[in-house]
This record gives sequence, C-alpha cells and structure tokens, in this order.
Amino acid sequence: MAEITARQKQACPACGAAAEWNAAKQALVCPFCNTVLPPPLPREDGPAAENDLAAALRAVGDDQRGWQAEKTSVKCQSCQAISVFDPSRVGQRCEFCGSAALIPYDEIKAPIRPECLLEFKLPEPAVRDLVRRWYGGRWFAPSAMKARSLTDTVHGVYIPYWTFDAHVAADWTADAGYYYYVSESYTDSKGQSQTRQVRKTRWVPASGSIQHFFDDDLVPASRGVEEKLLRKIEPFPTTTDLKPYDPGFLSGWVVEQYQIDLIAAAQNSRNIMERKTRDLCSAEVPGDTQRNLNVASVFSGQTFKHILVPIWLVAYTYGAKTFQVVVNGYTGAIAGRHPLSWLKISLAVLAVLVVLIIVLTIYANSQ
Repeated sequence: MAEITARQKQACPACGAAAEWNAAKQALVCPFCNTVLPPPLPREDGPAAENDLAAALRAVGDDQRGWQAEKTSVKCQSCQAISVFDPSRVGQRCEFCGSAALIPYDEIKAPIRPECLLEFKLPEPAVRDLVRRWYGGRWFAPSAMKARSLTDTVHGVYIPYWTFDAHVAADWTADAGYYYYVSESYTDSKGQSQTRQVRKTRWVPASGSIQHFFDDDLVPASRGVEEKLLRKIEPFPTTTDLKPYDPGFLSGWVVEQYQIDLIAAAQNSRNIMERKTRDLCSAEVPGDTQRNLNVASVFSGQTFKHILVPIWLVAYTYGAKTFQVVVNGYTGAIAGRHPLSWLKISLAVLAVLVVLIIVLTIYANSQ
C-alpha cells in the first residue's frame, strides 16, 4: 500500500512538485526542474490479466473500481464526454469539442478501473508535424484553415476501450453454387440469328464447421471521439505492448471516462464476433457463389479487459460545425474530418468539364 500511495502523489524527489508523464523521454518528468523519475515497476502477475466476462457481468467488486489517485471529473454539456484529470488542473474547455459548457460530474459508484494501458510514445512536436502535413494534403479544404494549421489546439488524451477474448465453435450449412455455361441462340436487332454463352448455376448442398479464437477484439468506450475516426487509427498493439495500470502514466494527462459500460460493450463485441464468425463460415463454402448460409455458433472462455489508449486530438470549429483530427499516440496513425471549400470543388468540376469538351472537340474534328 505504501508503494501505491507514493505513486499517487508522483512527487519530484528534487523539488517536491508533481511529476508528469513525458512521451518523448518515456518517463515521469518534473515540469519545473526536469528531474526524471524512475518508471513504474512491472507487476508480478503480468501486464494483461484477463477477467472472466460472465463473473464480471454478475458483479464487479469495489476493489476493481476507482483511479487509485485523486481525480476531478467534468462532463461536457455539448458532446457529453466525461473528462478526468488531476485536481490541480482547471477544466476550462472540453478537450473533445472545445465547448466551455463543463459541469462537475460525480457518480454514485466509481468506474471500473483500467486493467492496463498503452503509454504515450509519440511526443507533441512530432504530432504537430503530422497534423500540419495532414492538413496540407487536404486539397478541397478551405485555404484559410490550411493557413492556420490549427496545431496549437493539439491535446493528449487517454481514451477508454474494452477488449474481449472468446473461443467460438460454429457449424454451418449452405447451398454452394457452381457456374457453368450453355450456348443459346437469339435474334439480334437486325434480324440475324446469333449464338451466345449464358451462365447458369448448379446448386449443391454443403456443410462444415470452424473453430476460431478472438484475441483482444476492441470496442471503443468513448463518447468524445467519433468511433469511425478511432477505427481508422487502429490497431493499438494491445496483445503485445500493454502495461499494467499505474496512476503515474496518467499524471498530467486528461483521461476520458467510459460511458459505454461493460454490458453494452459485451453485447457490441458479441455482435461483432458473430458477424466475423459468419464471414469465416462464408469463406469456407465451396464453389463460385452461395445462398441460404446458416450458422450455429457456441462461444466459450469469454474474458475482457478495460484499457486506456493514448491519442492526440485536434478539435476545432469551422463555421457552425465542429471537426476532429485524431492521431494514434502510440503508432502515429492519423485520421480526421475537415470542412470543404465549395469554391475549390466547383473549380475542379469546371476544369474537368473543360478538358472533356476539348477532348470531344478534338475527337469530332478527327472524324
């Protein structure tokens, strides 16, 4: 318990100030005197212990809840994201949408504590370069947006995810279709008799079975970041590089608290696994095409983890809309949305039409 208390405070041994996780140095660093603290010690039970899903859905103990450190929570009235940060930090604007409509947020029961996390690997200067290049490559974005580049709004945030493991055994039946061709006579528009090859399908009953292990299937639990953007910057290397949860990694960073709970995430995961299982069975059906695929699946050994992953986030308003650019804080993968310049789009369409008219004119004159 003494070790946990010391990590909660994250005090610099030189000046006593609170240390913060530094992505560039991969260590806790004092922001005042630049003293580098030793990294959190690894747990003896390994970094990625799995939790039995069925038991957790029945009950999660209080010893698995909370952040193991004093934190302040606020909820954005605009995007509904819940941000969690150190008490010394003042939440003025939402990290996810830029709104100033923040209210204190308290829960009757503390959230389930993360089991593991991926620490920030990508330092902020490298992220600014990535974002600047990303903006530069958006041809149809407004020039004013490119000129501003908006890299001054980069924020580092830990995003909640659930991961699920399961073994599936599935039996399938289907009609396998095999193509064959027959010659067919017909009369063309000029009254001439012609022959053509017509494709037919021969249907044959087929069946089989598969077994598959789903390892760390990811389900985002974020409200602040659009799921489609998160999916574009995946994967996060959760099967190999996870670290045991330690409050030291969160020191100085904003964390989003999950609002998609374990029950909803487990159902989402099951739906995803069933779709993937159906695709795996479909791939086993022989022949050229198929129909009437039926799959009977049995899932076992279902486990889960609650983890945090690092992202760098740019949230900005252009006109009346809010846009986000998201960078994987571990791998550097980037995705985002941006406004469109209808003037540029109109000019591009006009240029294509001019080229098309020129080509048609040259072709007509050559005839």
